[in-house]
Amino acid sequence: MRIAIVDDIASERQTLQDGLDGQLSRLSLDALVWGFGSGAEFLAAAEKERFDLVFLDIYMGDENGVDTAEALRRFDRDCLLVFTTTSTDHALDGFRVRAFHYLVKPWTDGDLAALFDEIVRRLPADDRYIEVNATGGAVRLRYREILYAEHHQHRIHIYRADGQETVTRQTFREFSASLGDGCFFRCSRGVIVNLGHVADFNGMDFVLKDGKRVPVSRDLAKAARMAFGDFLFGKGN
Repeated sequence: MRIAIVDDIASERQTLQDGLDGQLSRLSLDALVWGFGSGAEFLAAAEKERFDLVFLDIYMGDENGVDTAEALRRFDRDCLLVFTTTSTDHALDGFRVRAFHYLVKPWTDGDLAALFDEIVRRLPADDRYIEVNATGGAVRLRYREILYAEHHQHRIHIYRADGQETVTRQTFREFSASLGDGCFFRCSRGVIVNLGHVADFNGMDFVLKDGKRVPVSRDLAKAARMAFGDFLFGKGN
């Protein structure tokens, strides 16, 4: 995930950067953050490579953040836009440029946490990751890298999209809890699958896009079909 902070005051950019670092760590989000001192500088960068999330100050010297947002929307309609401001007087302007939220200064850690809890629901699982202890040390795995995982003899065997396998020692409950995202479904007492890699559900197995089959307990078949349907519907919207 690419995040931009646009504010003409360096100390304000740093304060927000520190707050973002805390939230990214709390939610296990993999992201790069850039700081820009003006709207013009930000727009020049955004035209070359889009950002997923932008924190944009409304009052920046001679510049108005709303004008910057309008210019951004001419070539990027999809990035999440959060205005950082001391006032919500520009709420109607924010509606016009499809602002996602206002972060009113001085914001608190609680304000930022609540905002990111909502943001994470809008972002793809591509930017989420887990970190597990494996032979050789800690391994960071993005959600999108995980095909499925199974519990066997007190270990979790994680099968990855690159054909490799990562093994970690922990309970299945602990591992499942670390995958707190709607793209995973528990197929049985010791198997969990990433719905993002599923091509079909035939009533007994999830058929992955690479042809592998992941069995589903009979008592979970109905829930599996519903979860897969909900996942596809949500993805399409």
